[in-house]
Amino acid sequence: MYQPAPPATVPGDAGALAEALRAPHPTPAPPTPPRQREGTPALHRPAELPPAHTALICVALPGLAISGERGQQTGSGLEGFYHAGRRLLSRCQVRVAGREPLPVTARMVAADRARFVGTLRVSPRGSAPDPDVIVERTRRADGTERITLHSAATHPLRLPVEVALATDLATLGAIAAGRAGPELPAAVHAWGLRWSCARAGACVTAEPQPAEVLASGGLLRWDIHLPPGGSASLELRVRPDGAVPPRSAGRAATNPLAPACAAGDDPRVPALLRASIDDLRALLLRDAGNPADLHVAAGVPWRCGLAPAEALAAARMALPLGTGLAAGTLRTLARSQLAGPGPRSGMVPGLRRDAGPHLPPGCSGTEATLLFPVLLAEARRWGLPERESEELLPAAERCLDWLRRAVGDGVHLPDPGPGGTVRCEIQAHAHRAALLGADLLDAYGRPGGDGLRQWAGALRGAFRDDFWLDGPGGERPAAALAADGRQVPHLGAPVAHLLDTGLLGGGRLAEGLLDPARTERLARLLGGPGLDSGWGLRGLGVMEAGHNPFGHRTGAVRVHETATAVAGLANAGYDREAASLLQGVLGAAEAFGYRLPEMYAGEQRTEGSTPLPHPAACRPAATSAAAAVLLLTTLAGIRPDVPGGTVTLRPVRSAPLGEIVLTGLRVAGAPFAVRVGRLGIAVVEEAAEGLQLGV
Repeated sequence: MYQPAPPATVPGDAGALAEALRAPHPTPAPPTPPRQREGTPALHRPAELPPAHTALICVALPGLAISGERGQQTGSGLEGFYHAGRRLLSRCQVRVAGREPLPVTARMVAADRARFVGTLRVSPRGSAPDPDVIVERTRRADGTERITLHSAATHPLRLPVEVALATDLATLGAIAAGRAGPELPAAVHAWGLRWSCARAGACVTAEPQPAEVLASGGLLRWDIHLPPGGSASLELRVRPDGAVPPRSAGRAATNPLAPACAAGDDPRVPALLRASIDDLRALLLRDAGNPADLHVAAGVPWRCGLAPAEALAAARMALPLGTGLAAGTLRTLARSQLAGPGPRSGMVPGLRRDAGPHLPPGCSGTEATLLFPVLLAEARRWGLPERESEELLPAAERCLDWLRRAVGDGVHLPDPGPGGTVRCEIQAHAHRAALLGADLLDAYGRPGGDGLRQWAGALRGAFRDDFWLDGPGGERPAAALAADGRQVPHLGAPVAHLLDTGLLGGGRLAEGLLDPARTERLARLLGGPGLDSGWGLRGLGVMEAGHNPFGHRTGAVRVHETATAVAGLANAGYDREAASLLQGVLGAAEAFGYRLPEMYAGEQRTEGSTPLPHPAACRPAATSAAAAVLLLTTLAGIRPDVPGGTVTLRPVRSAPLGEIVLTGLRVAGAPFAVRVGRLGIAVVEEAAEGLQLGV
């Protein structure tokens, strides 16, 4: 049976531990004693995950470095250096002249680096109270830390420097479940220390060579001589014992994400695009059996492996940065596609995930299977080479064949299993997959396109009849149809997917599930105070039963859904509603240092307020980072049709961010640049040779 994701992850949605433990296919892990087996319910699991919202997380998968705001890694919570989901070092505490530096700043320098600065006063008593030693620490996700001492004293200094090190070699899964073990005994190893247990080992080496290494206390010691105004540095390197760690895929020469840049009137725009691309690169992983194929992990720290639906969604939103990520993701998932007889044949496997109190858990594999042909069809429009498209076509056909069988003689696509729930957003995914899949089949002369279009037409009619309800607050779509046909009436962010139509040839958008009148009504709902928090789209309306502003499906703002709503509203011509949601996400991005978490609290925005972080949210998260790319490129309305030799622009006419210039994008494998002026007029400034501007 298919076992998803590498062993370094805790599966599930939004890092929710209870959901991870309910997953039907837990992440494989090395054998452990029965009461300690990872990925299965434990007798003493904590009520909640260790908080991650205040942590500084350096990412260059498979490496992580997680730190508190003080810079000293004490081994509490998530702190430490990680490789492939295992904590190689849990404690790294620096003392200078017997004292810890006073923390003065801690900040992320890049996705994979953090900088910490502390100060000390070591001059004799009676002198000025100013600090005269600055301790600067640069920590990287690849397992290196550089410690630099700067002297501001007017006389030479001789300073003893001690670094206390320790580890438990625990996995992220064990830490999440509260099962991290005690610190392990250390042994002297080369110019540092070494730890080992039955399943793993780690070592730390130092340069220059320490004057003293004490295994009993895990202590490295130097005597540092600083001339007046001088500096001295030492470096620690943390590595898995007996192995050379692989280079981060995000730093490889074959990086599939173009180094796009943005400029314009709003200073938040370039910062958000730069940080988001940096985070996407940090989340890149290689397929174990085919290292040339890259995909993105779902998010850090809880979902450091492949989550098919999120990987496909992120690759789709990142298409303006090139088609390489889409191709690698599609090839990786095509190899996991279920084969053989049975109702699941052709599916891309995925875990079940919580859907909130109103609906049973849903299957993310259904969403992934429907996204597969959509991503292939749109990647082809953005310039995926025909050879690669043809190689992936059979896998897309198997996804579409599964869709036909899953619908059967009915019209709606239910959740897998007998009497499954019929979800609103899944019908939107299925409708889009049918139309874009039919377009793809026609392009290669394959049969089946007409049948898919006929079914999509029947679904449109049935959806408008079966899902549209008239309640106390007016007309709106139902969230789902229960197994007995009853409408589930609550209103939440998933309805945004009803506006996500997909790209066809000639710069056209596929027809949506809703007619113009219902589209207008949905636009008003998405822009209303029940769903628009001022920071983005709430997962569940504020007046709905069970609303919780921190609930990952019951009120929190999920960036992916908000970006989907912005793009759909802009495409449908509802600029005001799209601009309000866009401004909300930009405000949140600024508050979060432009590293958007996968979700944050859906508290109402007020003057002077800031968005409240969700303590269990992944940050960075693939869909949030890619959503920023979608949000900014939506303003230009880029609709390429590389097989047809054209690119069409449909900018947001209201120009909600003023002038914006996007350079370094990729269309047809070549650089693409576009400028949208303050009057909402778009101009192509760079494009592939032979690519014509469509009408």
